[in-house]
Amino acid sequence: MKFAITSMAALLAGTAPLLAGGIERAPQSLNILFEQGNYAELSFGGADPTVEGPDSPPVGAPIPQRDTGDVANGYGFVGLGYKHQFNDALSAALIIEQPFGADVTYTPAADGGSFLLGGTRARVDSTTVTALMRYKLPNNLSFHGGLRGSRADAEVTLSGAAYGPISGYNVQLDQDWGVGFVVGAAYEIPDIAGRVSLTYNSKVEHQFDTVESVNGTILGRSTTTVDTPESLTLEAQTGVAADTLVFGSIRWVNWSEFTVNPRIFSRAPTATDPLGFNVTDGLVSLEDTTTYTLGVGRKFNETWSGSAALVYEPENDDLVSPLAPTNGRLGLTLAAVYTMDNMKITTGINYSKLGDARPQTGGEPRAQMEDSDLVGIGIRIGYSF
Repeated sequence: MKFAITSMAALLAGTAPLLAGGIERAPQSLNILFEQGNYAELSFGGADPTVEGPDSPPVGAPIPQRDTGDVANGYGFVGLGYKHQFNDALSAALIIEQPFGADVTYTPAADGGSFLLGGTRARVDSTTVTALMRYKLPNNLSFHGGLRGSRADAEVTLSGAAYGPISGYNVQLDQDWGVGFVVGAAYEIPDIAGRVSLTYNSKVEHQFDTVESVNGTILGRSTTTVDTPESLTLEAQTGVAADTLVFGSIRWVNWSEFTVNPRIFSRAPTATDPLGFNVTDGLVSLEDTTTYTLGVGRKFNETWSGSAALVYEPENDDLVSPLAPTNGRLGLTLAAVYTMDNMKITTGINYSKLGDARPQTGGEPRAQMEDSDLVGIGIRIGYSF
């Protein structure tokens, strides 16, 4: 039973795009390490967020109020995982997933969108490949760790009256690979399907070849250093009755250290080099997030199991970046597992209510995003051998 529920717990997170810090879509779970024997899995799904609201023209400004339109585009995801059991103590795993991403578009003013932010766009794509080892001691204590390679690229356009003289600015961050590490430990109590694990993911440094332009005119080429953030995840589960399991997690992500400062965008102009916009807080400013998950799983018979979980991320300051216009969430995920011989098929659906947020530039609110939500679905097919 514990293995079916563990699979569901991982899928719950994967089908409920986190939007933590605005661009985290998967929690980088290592639950595959705790599957029995040799194991392979394929997961896929999609999410459809709705984030919209009226813009907020300054009082007395000759700018009519308009709606931003739905700025958060839907997206799909896919993941692969393989775990190999060498002996009773030693195992390894390879995980491929897409933990970070963004697809934000404000409808241009010419198409009826916001005068303040219309035309602003952000796209972030990423893929990670994680190679792990786990060693289990005779006393049920185990240690795991490995390396994580991360590929990422991005493009951002700032547009609208809220950006003043830099409206029309565009930056392209070309594809780059970076490497970080993972380390953690776990303690298990097999008799009650109990387990507690703690995992640290290091930051990953990227050196992006960068092209900056305004309204199509290239201003310069440079290299931009961006660190995807470190994180710490505490996960636990325990049996509480026959065929019933309670599970939960606490995940902290250091988003306040995530900065994007292209050279021309961030530097101050000088007499000898007047090209610079002197935006000192970067393209995006985010706050640290802590996400809590609590759920219960139940085995109904030898074929079917089910679970339900609540996900809560407290709201931070409601003044947020227009490129990440969300602020906390409260969600419910339901999952079902169908088991047939060595195969498990897990299906999950999530609904999340996203906190109200006010996208800002220069410390002034430019829109009011209210009643935002998200629906996500996912399927995971696992095979033990």
